[in-house]
Amino acid sequence: MRLQLRMSYEMNRQLQAETALSLPDYHVLNALAYADEDSMSVSALAAAIGWERSRTSHHARRMATRGLVAMAASADDRRVTRVSITGEGRDALTAAAPGHVEVVRRLFFDGLDPDVVRRLAETLDTVYRNVLEQGATLGR
Repeated sequence: MRLQLRMSYEMNRQLQAETALSLPDYHVLNALAYADEDSMSVSALAAAIGWERSRTSHHARRMATRGLVAMAASADDRRVTRVSITGEGRDALTAAAPGHVEVVRRLFFDGLDPDVVRRLAETLDTVYRNVLEQGATLGR
């Protein structure tokens, strides 16, 4: 927990110092940029970034006022709000990515032997799969 919190703090600090984005902005833009479709429902976006739906909706609205994303009712179901990345949002993500990748590399990977990185990646993949499987059953 301590590592995750400190990494988030450092990544957020770097993004805010070098760009107009926060770490939550970066998470939203990254999920939208790599989505299979042109847009995602708020619920799908929330699931992709691990947030509650209400937090995702509020944050996306704030980002829409800054021109980073667009929000619109779904053509199929007007009760569903879809979120898409704008050109301005894509430009902001593209500009922020190199610095973000560099800080992650520097903080997390520098000083680790390549074999340690490989084993760590395998271990984290296993933990992630477990979280997905077990997390779905929590709170029921």
